[in-house]
Formats: sequence, structure tokens, C-alpha cells
Amino acid sequence: MGSEDDKSISDLKEEIVHKFRDFMTGITKIDELGSAGSRLLSGFQQALEFIRRPPIDTNSKLVNKIIVANETKRVKSYANSGCRNPNDGVQSVTNLHSCKHGVLNHIRQAKVILNELEGLLGDVTSALQNVHGNLFALSDLYFDVELNEQATYNDLEENAASSHSQSTDVTPTRKMKNTDVARLADLMAIIYSMVKRDYLMQERIVSALNLNLSSEELEIYCQMWSLRPFINDEIVHQAWGHIH
Repeated sequence: MGSEDDKSISDLKEEIVHKFRDFMTGITKIDELGSAGSRLLSGFQQALEFIRRPPIDTNSKLVNKIIVANETKRVKSYANSGCRNPNDGVQSVTNLHSCKHGVLNHIRQAKVILNELEGLLGDVTSALQNVHGNLFALSDLYFDVELNEQATYNDLEENAASSHSQSTDVTPTRKMKNTDVARLADLMAIIYSMVKRDYLMQERIVSALNLNLSSEELEIYCQMWSLRPFINDEIVHQAWGHIH
């Protein structure tokens, strides 16, 4: 029979595992938000480019030839309006405002989830300090993350290979109890740092959206949002490997 201290440490380890699961659930939510935000940003781009699109040059010989070859009263009226459908213009303006409102709402929701992730990381750090003593402070986890990501990934690869070589008849509960809780905290700190930088990039993009934004800038913003350059997918996948 274990001592009261042993039970306390066991409970703290269980708490860390549960907090880790909640953290990864939050990562899923923020990923889904990011995908929705990417679609909204693309919608903003399409609407703005439609509004900016110049009317067809009806003085062009080629355009006149096409109009004459297909001339009807409706085609002639369309050509006289600069080959623009007024309803499409109105719809584009509506879509533009709707997409802008959508990405602003995305940023607000993402910030809420980011705060929740930070809170979970703080809880896990406190619990880990109680398990292992004054092992590290929360702020220490945020230094030199870029330099340590690859080293952490390599370490995780080694751990994964080692775990695969072990017996496979261990129950999920047993696996969970044997999880290296310090490793979970490391993963949480690194993933939180990546997600926060991704959020800050999105926040800057949203703040830059306006009608005067050049097409080139907007295209780069759409690509960067979709690319998520601060997220190392391999590390995130490794983190999911600790969920049983």
C-alpha cells in the first residue's frame, strides 16, 4: 500500500494527463477556427477583387466583334453597363463586409481559446512542480522555442520508437499512468508557443484588411494564413500520440 504522498503524486500525474487532453482538444478547436478563417479571408479576397475588376473595354475591336456576333437586346444592355451585373456588385459588397466581420469574430474566438490553453499550461506547470519540486518555471518554457523544436521532435521520435518496441499487451489505463508527465508539459509549452505566434500573425493580417490593400499583399496574407508557417505538424502529431 502506498503512502499518502504517493497517492497525492499519482493524483497530480492523473491531473496533468487530463489537462493535456483538454489542451489538445483546445488545439483542435483552434485548428478548426483557423480553417474557417482561411475560407473567410479567401472570400474577402474574391469579393474585393470583383469590386476592383475594371469594366470590359467596349471600344476594343475584339469586344465589339464578340458583341456584334452575339448581339441581342440583353447582350447590348449588358455591354452598355460595362459588362457588369449590378446585382453581382451589390452581392460582392455584402460578401466583403460579411467576410470581414467573420474574420474579426474568428480572432475574438481564437483569443478566448488561446487564453484557455495558457491557463491549462499554467495548471500543468504548477502540478508538475508539485510532483518534481521546483523543476522549472512557466516562463522558462517559452525561451528559445524555435531552437528547441527540432531537438524536441528528434527526442520524441526516439521515445516513439522505444515505445513501439515494448510489449503491446499493456492496457490504455496502464499506458496513461506511465506517461512521462514532464514530456507532456514540454509538448504543451512548445505547441502553445507555436499556436500563439500563428494567432499573432492572423491578428496582424485581420488588422491590415481594408479596401486599399493591394492585390499582392492580400494574396500573400491568404497564403500565409493557409500555410501556418509557425506550426510544426510533426510535433503536434507526436502530441496526439500521447492521447489514449
